[in-house]
Amino acid sequence: MDDAGRRHPPHFPAVERHNVSIIIFITVCTKDRKQILSTISAHDRLRNAWATRPTWLVGRYVIMPDHIHLFCAPAVLPAQPLAKWVRFWKSQVARNWSCSKDLPLWQRHFWDTQLRKGESYDEKWDYVLENPVRAGLAEQSQDWPYQGELNTLVW
Repeated sequence: MDDAGRRHPPHFPAVERHNVSIIIFITVCTKDRKQILSTISAHDRLRNAWATRPTWLVGRYVIMPDHIHLFCAPAVLPAQPLAKWVRFWKSQVARNWSCSKDLPLWQRHFWDTQLRKGESYDEKWDYVLENPVRAGLAEQSQDWPYQGELNTLVW
């Protein structure tokens, strides 16, 4: 149990299957759901951290004010531990954060799930992409500036 009395989610190792891509969907929240991520500087820091250690490749992502949704895939097989990579980039971003009153930045844990079928990547992406619209932050999903794709994850 963590400090809030909730159990943290299990992080199962990526499952390799013959001729099937590994794509993991991750949600990471800020500590106490602080609304600090929807800025150009946060966006740049996250993109730089994700590109720094390419043990996992970030595909599509949406950065909301208090959480991030991203899709990633192992850069090498066998896949390196996902939790270790997430700790790395969360640490990188926090270390380079400009406003010390925002620290700590991140909740300790994150949620992840391995996609099981090809169409689920596009289906899940379509749902994630509409988050800013559902939250009233943008009129249309393409208007939200804190989203993108660093690598094309081939399913």
